[in-house]
Amino acid sequence: MDAQHLSYVGPSLDDIEILPRLPRAYTQLLASQNGFIAFAGGLHVRGAVLEPVWHSVRAALEGPNALHGLFDAVTPADIPFAQDAVGDQYILRQDLVVRLETETGSLVPMQLDLNGFLDAVALDPVSVLRLQPLRNFQQLGGVLKPGQLLSLYPPFVISTDSAERSYRAVAAQERLRSLAEFVRETQTLPDGTKITIKVRDA
Repeated sequence: MDAQHLSYVGPSLDDIEILPRLPRAYTQLLASQNGFIAFAGGLHVRGAVLEPVWHSVRAALEGPNALHGLFDAVTPADIPFAQDAVGDQYILRQDLVVRLETETGSLVPMQLDLNGFLDAVALDPVSVLRLQPLRNFQQLGGVLKPGQLLSLYPPFVISTDSAERSYRAVAAQERLRSLAEFVRETQTLPDGTKITIKVRDA
């Protein structure tokens, strides 16, 4: 990734033991850049590190932060190597990139390998990463810090009488847990179901 787009580069590679579990193209990327954040939070590629946990691909693969424990569509063999600003996950499955739509829990094949995905992102990040929500947030003066994702209310999958959406920067794991809970509660509802979202106090 072009250095001019980077706002964060991961620390030195210190989780050597995780590397044999990762696809070759991914380990080659980590050898040159141990994960990074690009496009002001629009893309976060995880690194082979033990800390910080939000940057650790191991944490996304196993333990309390494991993506396969949060979303049924993700398997323990999947490699969740990256995420975008709103928390959609980019997974390597048999060396091809699949996007996990975290508002619905569904998988969308991108028909690209890792290098093809990164090339596509470099050419057209707004379309590939669907950066418009992040741009809206930035136009309101918002900034995503490393370790944060963008929370949207109401979610895009919910039709609403109002065209307005609110945007809030939250801790990445908080956002992912919230999305996983939303999917569990809504995935069996038929289209057109009216729902009420209760917002918890911070």
